[in-house]
Amino acid sequence: MDSLSLLELNALVRRSLEQCLPDEYWIQAELSDVRSNTTGHCYLEFVQKDSRSNNLVAKARGMIWSNIYRLLKPYFEETTGQLFTSGIKVLVKVTVQFHELYGYSLTVLDIDPAYTLGDMARRRREILLQLEEEGVLTLNKELEMPLLPQRIAVISSATAAGYGDFCHQLQHNPGGFFFYTELFPALMQGNQVEESVLAALDRINDRIHEFDVVVIIRGGGATSDLSGFDTYLLAAACAQFPLPIITGIGHERDDTVLDSVAHTRVKTPTAAAELLIHRITESADRLEELSARLQQGAYSLLEQEWRRLEMIHSRIPSLVHRKLTDARFTLLTVQKDLSQGVQTLLSRHHHRLELLQQRVADASPDKLLSRGYSITLKDGKAVTDAASLLPGDQLVTRLAKGSFTSEVRHR
Repeated sequence: MDSLSLLELNALVRRSLEQCLPDEYWIQAELSDVRSNTTGHCYLEFVQKDSRSNNLVAKARGMIWSNIYRLLKPYFEETTGQLFTSGIKVLVKVTVQFHELYGYSLTVLDIDPAYTLGDMARRRREILLQLEEEGVLTLNKELEMPLLPQRIAVISSATAAGYGDFCHQLQHNPGGFFFYTELFPALMQGNQVEESVLAALDRINDRIHEFDVVVIIRGGGATSDLSGFDTYLLAAACAQFPLPIITGIGHERDDTVLDSVAHTRVKTPTAAAELLIHRITESADRLEELSARLQQGAYSLLEQEWRRLEMIHSRIPSLVHRKLTDARFTLLTVQKDLSQGVQTLLSRHHHRLELLQQRVADASPDKLLSRGYSITLKDGKAVTDAASLLPGDQLVTRLAKGSFTSEVRHR
């Protein structure tokens, strides 16, 4: 029986594959284990997962020669805004290779960024749909932006150029308005964006009453490293955050998921600063307008009252004359009525006095004495009961004309 060495068998496989698969093929796959070496070549792995179980169903080694990789990578990243890294789905043109020592592999010749963009858009739509089904998609957008957003929590990298631009814009605003900013450092690119920004949000939430708004800015980083802002956990946290969130991540392509759930999205950190300045400027202008209206209203009211006082002042002489005439007539009338009343009252009391005088005269002791009556006095008091007298008592008897003294002998 004839036998083949392993090398001979692998050579046969290589020749067979070259004959059966001589063309270039476009394949859909997910990147895994992407790495480049000092020579500029890129080594990677293509995988395919089951849509339901997420288990691997196919895998192949791949490589991109340096002369192609140095053109393909920047083209892909600039077009998609996504790093050429593990975990993304791609549509690539490959040739099938088989090497007696290294085995089966795929050599990448070209890439279609539109496919990756479509997959990224699909993933964003799925995240947004999930947030909508959970009822949290627009919660942050529904928050009312404060009239004076002056206390600002900033999530950014301390060394990012965009953070410096943001602070400089606020500090040198034309209106001279005061802004308080506090940085909550976070990684704004790489695989730790989600975890880092979530931690910063937690720190802000612990001091929620000290701030008016949250600003997430990124300017200065690679425009191709935005995948960290397209995650469900970060989007859900921002959508439900109790303060308005402004994003200025600094890119021109379609909004990230984070941009879609934030209260307000602007393109750059400088634009975020301008938004806050504009908000306070609007409030200041409104205050100036209300102040001017209040001042004008006060002037109008004072002028109206001044004219009314002048009119009253001009009418005072005639009013005083009429009032004096009316008062004089009233006094004359009152004087006449008072005189008549006094005369009538005096006449009535005079008649009453005469009657009383007559009654007093009729009741006078002298009147009684003149009629033949007498009064017997003991010690200056009239005696009305003989039983009160004792022998030896001295009595004085008064008559109409004169009096005499007597002594009680016996009763």
